[in-house]
Amino acid sequence: MPATPLAQPPATAPRPRSAAPRRLLTAAAAALVAAAMPVTLAHAAPSASVSPTTVAPGGRVALNVEGCGTKVARVTSTAFNEVRLTPGNLEATNLFGNATVFSNASPGAHRVTFECGGPGGQSVTVSLQVTPGAARGGTGGSIGSMSTTQVAVGGTLAAAALVGGVWVLRRRAAA
Repeated sequence: MPATPLAQPPATAPRPRSAAPRRLLTAAAAALVAAAMPVTLAHAAPSASVSPTTVAPGGRVALNVEGCGTKVARVTSTAFNEVRLTPGNLEATNLFGNATVFSNASPGAHRVTFECGGPGGQSVTVSLQVTPGAARGGTGGSIGSMSTTQVAVGGTLAAAALVGGVWVLRRRAAA
């Protein structure tokens, strides 16, 4: 009897792998990243400074904030116009700028608010004391007033130094 071929089951296409496990893993990874995100992005509160902390109207102050985690910050106050701070280094851990206090700023304490990344970002507020009176110019405010005696003594010392210098140079030239 002739050999009959054995019946083979019909060929079936391989089952496509279900995308469900991959989607489940992707969703779980995304949830894990989202849960860790606030912890990672939550920087310690930034620290800010205004230097000097006491200034007369028309004076300049240096503004500095560290720990923002952004490359920009905005500073607002009733004592001066809005200022945008720029990075002091490549990592943007230190942002700085300068401001001129209004010449008609009212004496007293003024709030200075630093906002990391601009409005709505992390913020910190420090105080700036505006003293009554105008900012001194010229000598930087280091000299109040001098009496006639002080001027005379200073002039005498300067003249003595000049005479002494000439005497030393002539003596050296003669030798």
